[in-house]
Amino acid sequence: MKSVFIIGCGYVGSRLAQRWLTRDTPVAALARNRESGEKLAKLGVSPVPGDLSDIWSLRRLDVTEQLIYYLAPPPGGGTNDPWMRHFVAALGANRLPARCILVSTTGVYGDHQGAWVDEESQLRPGSDRARRRLDAERVLRTWGRVRRVPVVVLRVAGIYGSDRLPLVRLQAREPVVDEQECPYTNRIHVDDLVQACVAAADYGVADNVYNICDGTPGTMTEYFNTVADIFSLPRPPVLTMQQARTRLTPGMLSYLSESRRLRNDKMLSELRVRLRYPDLVTGLTAVQKKAGR
Repeated sequence: MKSVFIIGCGYVGSRLAQRWLTRDTPVAALARNRESGEKLAKLGVSPVPGDLSDIWSLRRLDVTEQLIYYLAPPPGGGTNDPWMRHFVAALGANRLPARCILVSTTGVYGDHQGAWVDEESQLRPGSDRARRRLDAERVLRTWGRVRRVPVVVLRVAGIYGSDRLPLVRLQAREPVVDEQECPYTNRIHVDDLVQACVAAADYGVADNVYNICDGTPGTMTEYFNTVADIFSLPRPPVLTMQQARTRLTPGMLSYLSESRRLRNDKMLSELRVRLRYPDLVTGLTAVQKKAGR
């Protein structure tokens, strides 16, 4: 591996880039336009012009022997990910990377009614958003087997961290569902996610999947209440689930329709990750101290 190439260098990707730069590893990233290229350059990341929606713009990519992180979500609509198909088709057989790491979502598991879920659990995505993610996984893993490129899939839980907290929502006094009716959710601090991404390059087994979470599931209402408590904000008003169905947004309701508790044993043992923030209170307290609130 001579360098790192990131596709989707946003909230997580920019932090991942900085982590690799501290290792004195050159980092480049796909830049859709001039503005994104300028932002990358300010981070010390080399921008490479290209657009996942335009397969011809990807034909010029040369990622030979590079470590690729693919963090770009699929475009909206349908159940397939055309951008992933563009990416693997553009590489062909002569410009193969050393390894590909795909950041996917635990949403591919769907609803397990609060049961514990590991990497061998049944996949039953309940939304087109999750089906697109699962399609991206399958396309990249199949390509990796055919081209003999190691592919590692990270199924990531809900991400939180600085600049990724529901403070505006809490200040607006938007309601939540009564905790007794609220399903289980899973989370990961962004710094621990970045740590897992780097560990996947060092220790991830080819064609394997890893759950990336803190291993301490809770409910979404617990999450909002804990954020409110630590940041000295009022707890949000509470609705019954029946009331929520008429008052919450479709997007929020889709998250409330699934319940699962994720195991992270494989991440801890195979990727050798040692979590800095193994629970929500520890992670949020660190964010609060950093913000100086």
